[in-house]
Amino acid sequence: MDAPTLVNHSLHYVMTMNAPGTAAAEQLDNVRALVRHATQRLLGDTISVSENDWRAASRLPDWTRGHVATHLARHADGMGRLVEWARTGERHEMYTSPEQRTSEIEEGSSRSGLDLQIDLDTSAGRLAAGFEALDAADRWDAIVELRDATPVPARLLPLSRLLEVIIHHVDLDIGYEVDHVDQQTAEWLLEWCSYRFRSRDDFPRLTLMSDSGFIVHVGKTGEPRQVSGTSPNLLGWLMNRVDSSAVTGADGLKVPGL
Repeated sequence: MDAPTLVNHSLHYVMTMNAPGTAAAEQLDNVRALVRHATQRLLGDTISVSENDWRAASRLPDWTRGHVATHLARHADGMGRLVEWARTGERHEMYTSPEQRTSEIEEGSSRSGLDLQIDLDTSAGRLAAGFEALDAADRWDAIVELRDATPVPARLLPLSRLLEVIIHHVDLDIGYEVDHVDQQTAEWLLEWCSYRFRSRDDFPRLTLMSDSGFIVHVGKTGEPRQVSGTSPNLLGWLMNRVDSSAVTGADGLKVPGL
């Protein structure tokens, strides 16, 4: 299944509060279509994972594939709480506490493959229903806070979810790699990373230049440094999923993650 074609992948149309209404709505619809596509691909790939493989190591340190799947499901629920905050105006934290988040992932990681698959599917469905409710309430411009207290308009929540689904699909180590991410999706996610990393003191100032001609600026610390490569590889390197040999100009530089 091919990823949906985007009309324009400038995050400006999604972020700005005074973009033309039709353009902003179109961009939001495009991103939500990408979330649906990425989720369907994830669910399709995980159907064939055996019980033993669910308990085997993922690419994330100390996490099995069951941990990764449980994290993705609980992330969907956390996103759902932020969606409810945006819809009603009543504050809902993404997670009650870091300890609860860790505990839920640990406890859920040892479930059967069927239970993990059902959880991935139903949690994604609840989040999709929450997005539909935001449509009805016309509250996509409401401001909520991510887990680290970063304020964002609700219209950026689908991008946050898209990054989680794609990156953790790679982490499951079941055949989906960074270079399977299509160019336009990678560029949306690079812009989302730029937005998330824009004010972090621990993040180096980088200019990421794709061989497609796409350019995005990330971070704020030190002298600007240019790193180039394909859009998927730039995303993979920025998220520490591929090493610096996949891009040009990183020269062994390892960046902090989200």
